Amino acid sequence: MNRRLATSGFAVWLILAGTGAESQQEPITSHIPRVDVESNAISEIGYSNRRHWLEIKFASGSTYRYLNVPPSVYRDVMATDSKVGYYARYIKNNYQSMRVRPRVKDEAAR
Repeated sequence: MNRRLATSGFAVWLILAGTGAESQQEPITSHIPRVDVESNAISEIGYSNRRHWLEIKFASGSTYRYLNVPPSVYRDVMATDSKVGYYARYIKNNYQSMRVRPRVKDEAAR
């Protein structure tokens, strides 16, 4: 009985320790160059050819990084007249994403 209780307690500790470690991670800061785009909801788009990361800065100021995005998706979103429509149909919910902390130059502009 004591062994089962100790094992259960250890499992709970592992779960809680893992949660704490994740919440203490440093926010990601972007170093990917982005270009201004004409759109009502998207202000900048950037892409890393080496890592296949797409970054989109929205007019609200939030920036998101999308992982494992093929170069063709970047080319297509840059070429389309409706960036928001393309984003909604082909990018949003189709790639793993994470929020990106503003770059130092973006913070200075505020």
